[in-house]
Formats: sequence, structure tokens, C-alpha cells
Amino acid sequence: MPISHADLLQLKRWNTPTIYNGWEQITKADVAAEAFNLEETRDFMPQMGPMVGFAVTVVIQPSDKSHREAHPNAWAEYRRYIASVPGPKIVIVQDLDKPRVIGSFWGEVNSNAHRALGCVGSIVDGAIRDVDEMTNAGFKALARRLCVGHAHVHPVRWGCDVEVFGRKIQPGQLIHADKHGFMALPFGDEDRLLEASRFMDANECETVIPAARGSVGLPLEQVIENLNAAGKQFGENVRRQFQREGEW
Repeated sequence: MPISHADLLQLKRWNTPTIYNGWEQITKADVAAEAFNLEETRDFMPQMGPMVGFAVTVVIQPSDKSHREAHPNAWAEYRRYIASVPGPKIVIVQDLDKPRVIGSFWGEVNSNAHRALGCVGSIVDGAIRDVDEMTNAGFKALARRLCVGHAHVHPVRWGCDVEVFGRKIQPGQLIHADKHGFMALPFGDEDRLLEASRFMDANECETVIPAARGSVGLPLEQVIENLNAAGKQFGENVRRQFQREGEW
């Protein structure tokens, strides 16, 4: 893995916006257009906190029963693929029925099965069901909506590039997701991510946040002066650490 399991556990301690704040300091990607979801998604288990893992991918089309007839061994082959990838894993599901929602790939049974295969959650550009049972299984999901049935859900293809919520994702990308949305880290950005995220969180807590909270009730000009000074210090800290401008 490009990052240790211990570091993954530490990344899970911060929300996804904090991870973004660290990532933008170390990446060469366009921080206004890369990595995060471009369409709205919903976290159906926000009480579980963030999830972190590596992308495994599958494409579905619950409206079309011909997939089951054309590839009767798909489930077994798909599960072998999932099992072959080191965990923790997050299943990224592209639903070809979009923008319609015909059926759900996820429910109580599939969530428990994927937990047994080393998966911690899913991001699906479609629907889920059995939310309470999924939560009880310790399986987190971000999705567009809920639905009642599974229809003709069947793996169409897997281990391939997919597009969900306006973001293209490749198998193996590091995923960080919570109630704000998700990030699919560009390959090569994993190594310094924890260090950068930790630094940016501490930088906020040592400069702009205490300046703002400590200025409550002061004269307006003093508030502005305090905020400006803290912002300057914040930026200087970023420049020293990463040799680039910092924003807050």
C-alpha cells in the first residue's frame, strides 16, 4: 500500500475538508477541480464518522435483466476481484441507470458480505436500502437516495475506471469520505497527506481560530487588526512548511 494502515487510522480522525486542506498544500493537481465530488451526495451514516480506504470498483444497471443472463457467474468473479485487493476497501459503484433509480446494489446482505471481504463502505451513484441494517453491519455508504427494491442488480463489470458524482475514479485510489462528500486522491499524493493535514489543522488552531474567538466583544478595528495579523501568521507558517501560499 502507498500508505500504512496506521496512517490510514490517523487520517480517519479528521473530517474530509481537513484532509482537503492538507492535500491542497502537497498536490500538483488543480485544487478547484480535482479529487472531490462535483455533484451533491449524501452520507446516510454520518454518526459513523469518516471512512478511509482504497477504491475497488463495479458498474451496475438494475433496470436490465439481460446482464444476469449474459454473465451468470458474475457475482462469483466479482467477489474474487474484491477479495484479491488488500484492504481496507471502499466500493465505488457506477449506476448506468442514472439519472433514474431502479434498484439498489446495497442492503443488509451485500453489506455483510462485503465486510467479510474487507470493505468498510461504499460510494454509489444510485440508491441504497436497509440503512439501519447496513449501519449495524459497520458498513458506511454515501449515495444519491434510498429505494425499496434491488430490481435486476448484477455486476456488469468491475476493476475498471468509473464515474460517480461527476468524479472519475480509478481502482486503487485512496478515498476519504464523510458527510461533506468524498475525495479520491490522485496517485502519488498519499505519502505526505497525513503530515500535511495534521499541520494545517494545527496551524488553524494556533492562529486564525484563537484570534477570532479571542476578539469577540473587542472594538471593530481591533478585531480586524487581530484577524489580519493571524491570517498573515497562518500564511507565513504555510510558506515555511510547504513553500507555497496558504489560504484560510
